[in-house]
Amino acid sequence: MSGYETDVGKHEKEDTEPTMEVLTKQWRIAKLAAERPQECFTALNHYLDMNWMKEAFSRLRRASAAGVDGQRVADYGRDLEANLQDLIDRAKSGKYVAPPVRRKHIPKGDGKETRPIGIPTTEDKVLQRAIAMLLEPIYEQDFMDCSYGFRPGRSAHNALENLWKECMRSGISWMLDVDIKSFFDTLDHGKLREIIGQRVRDGVVTRLINKWLKAGVMEEGTVSYRDEGTPQGGIISPLLSNIYLHEVLDKWFANEVKVRLKGRAFLVRYADDFVMGFECEEDARRVYAVLPKRFEKWGLRLHPEKTRLIPFARPRKGGGKQGPKEPGTFDFLGFTHYWGKTRKGGFAVRRKTARKRMSRSLKAISEWMRKNRHHRVGEQWKALVQKLRGHFGYYGITGNGEALERFKEEVKRLWHKWLDRRSRNRGGMSWQRFSELMRRFPFPPARVVHSIYAAKS
Repeated sequence: MSGYETDVGKHEKEDTEPTMEVLTKQWRIAKLAAERPQECFTALNHYLDMNWMKEAFSRLRRASAAGVDGQRVADYGRDLEANLQDLIDRAKSGKYVAPPVRRKHIPKGDGKETRPIGIPTTEDKVLQRAIAMLLEPIYEQDFMDCSYGFRPGRSAHNALENLWKECMRSGISWMLDVDIKSFFDTLDHGKLREIIGQRVRDGVVTRLINKWLKAGVMEEGTVSYRDEGTPQGGIISPLLSNIYLHEVLDKWFANEVKVRLKGRAFLVRYADDFVMGFECEEDARRVYAVLPKRFEKWGLRLHPEKTRLIPFARPRKGGGKQGPKEPGTFDFLGFTHYWGKTRKGGFAVRRKTARKRMSRSLKAISEWMRKNRHHRVGEQWKALVQKLRGHFGYYGITGNGEALERFKEEVKRLWHKWLDRRSRNRGGMSWQRFSELMRRFPFPPARVVHSIYAAKS
């Protein structure tokens, strides 16, 4: 039952009654959903009691940003039971009004474009989390193994491992790298309601989802309303996107596409990012031609410049003729994937930090250094060590050691640059002095955290 049985067992020894009670209820919902895959749930809101809401509140990040009302998580928790009881009453009676989300923009890709992020109020986050906790056990029984984004017990590295395994074992020769244009801004509300209605028809739950879809967006003091899209940043948004793309893409590929192909094929999806692999060029081109029509049917569009078909056949050992085209490269989840030589002279799929991700990360660190260069060196060092460990924690994958070292050296160079600019006299931080400082405040070693060999099991 997709991890819920394991989660219940994991918390049996913990002295957290609300958590144990909620996990048990989720396990029961998951069990029923697995046993009755065609059943539509019409009575879920009775689970929204005090313990359920307390658990939803406990899962919020305490440092999360405030919404349009300026209230933070700690403020809401000062009179928690009264606040939660009032929230339960309004949610079930239909009196709850979804407030506008506060919109901010964060860099996307190489930083030239931005991605809009919606920040709900704390109360809205609690209620969204509570509803997500109701829906997850149901849809986890329906979701397919090709989907990895924002699911319990699944991560981006699981998706990368599966992609590597499929490319190495399946005789894949072509990759279809797909980009959905402004997915979160163009998701069709009416079609989403239809999809949810196939599995969930509890009036309280569906009414709340409708209110969140219709909630306005506040930007620069002005509130606007849209008939499509769901703002990135809302707790419920990743689940809704998975529900939508499960119907639009995952089921379609598994039930209608693969059965018509001549060779082997696979799909790996993380939220709205996905790639497809094909053994036969004919299959790849047929899917490439029909995919835009499939997405247009559901109100979505593929980015014409970022969606491309790439030859990706394994090169022959020892060189020689490689086939009609040399293998190309593609980016997925922050890594550039390419065929490279192994120590034994064979070929394997290698991954390195994507150029745009590297540039974006260094740009963000440089900006942080600029704003914090007046702080004590020891304080800066502690923060930089955290940032480096976070970078290594994600990009520290087998074969990417060179990129990790390059990133570390670039961070050193940037730190020297901004420490030197603390003084009015340039050259105040000589390289000799900086080397002595680095011996006192060393950076952590660049190391592989995620082994490629785990994917071989």
